[in-house]
Amino acid sequence: MQNLETSRHHIDQIDRELVVLLEKRLHEVKQVIAYKKAHDLPVLDSDREQAVLDKVASLVSKPEYKETIINTFADMMARSREYQAKS
Repeated sequence: MQNLETSRHHIDQIDRELVVLLEKRLHEVKQVIAYKKAHDLPVLDSDREQAVLDKVASLVSKPEYKETIINTFADMMARSREYQAKS
């Protein structure tokens, strides 16, 4: 077992990586927003969101993490919808 500070340092590093990836994801969300507006499409695409969650579930290698990771992605998509609705 690692000590607390080492684990927290690793989490901080991962958080920095996540921020970069989330910014990249939001850049792509902006592209989706533009497309949806140009084609008069709704913000919510339930089929797409379910497909994403199914894909994520299949990618999780540790069963004890599956529910938390799926919920994290569901929340991230909800925040993405909020962002789309504001734009």
